[in-house]
Amino acid sequence: MEVSMEAGNAGEAAWLDDDGRPRRTGTLWTASAHIITAVIGSGVLSLAWAIAQLGWVAGPAVMLLFAVVIYYTSTLLAECYRTGDLATGKRNYTYMDAVRANLGGAKVTFCGIIQYANLVGVAIGYTIASSISMRAIRRADCFHENGHADPCHSSSNPYMILFGAVQILFSQIPDFDQIWWLSIVAAVMSFTYSGIGLSLGIAQTICMFAARFHPRGVPRGSARWISLKTLSAACLVVSIAAAAGSIADVIDALKVYRPFSG
Repeated sequence: MEVSMEAGNAGEAAWLDDDGRPRRTGTLWTASAHIITAVIGSGVLSLAWAIAQLGWVAGPAVMLLFAVVIYYTSTLLAECYRTGDLATGKRNYTYMDAVRANLGGAKVTFCGIIQYANLVGVAIGYTIASSISMRAIRRADCFHENGHADPCHSSSNPYMILFGAVQILFSQIPDFDQIWWLSIVAAVMSFTYSGIGLSLGIAQTICMFAARFHPRGVPRGSARWISLKTLSAACLVVSIAAAAGSIADVIDALKVYRPFSG
């Protein structure tokens, strides 16, 4: 009887981690897909605009600054995955578990408020961005059908409602975050719009050089050629702050550890 029970427990143990939870089945490919999906966010589409606002010196400098901060915070989060011994200590499966195990007290409540405020802000940001994008597609179709003389005015409110309804529907799917192919699809999407952004940047650069060396051509329509004298101090500060925020969104550490943050 004892032998049969031990054999049964051994069979179950093969499918469990050291803390009794189902054994993780991630591979190098799935982990890479998660990282690519997290790091290459939709903010990469605004990267060209951000660099144009900050310039070729401040722009890369801000990117390097945020990269150093993200590297430090990412390393810190990785070190907090286990409490105590790094190899055998208790696992912290969520961000709040890590805060509770390492800080405790009122700091848990404070960090929880910050985390959920960030999640609410991200949800609002994506809802607005998606509605603006869908309205832009609708307006482009309108211009294609009626010509640019038509103002093609439309409201983004229906698209916000539609996006919210889809999010509510998806949130009802059990273990949605455990779907293995989800990050593969998202990684393909990340490469797709990164490729689009890179292609448009190359095309714009070619057009600018062509216009510069053309006998009658003068580059127009680029933020790089706007004189700072024509901008008020307030507009300049807002543009710089928005550009820095866009760069921070591109390399946001919270995205890398979103599954960890629970």
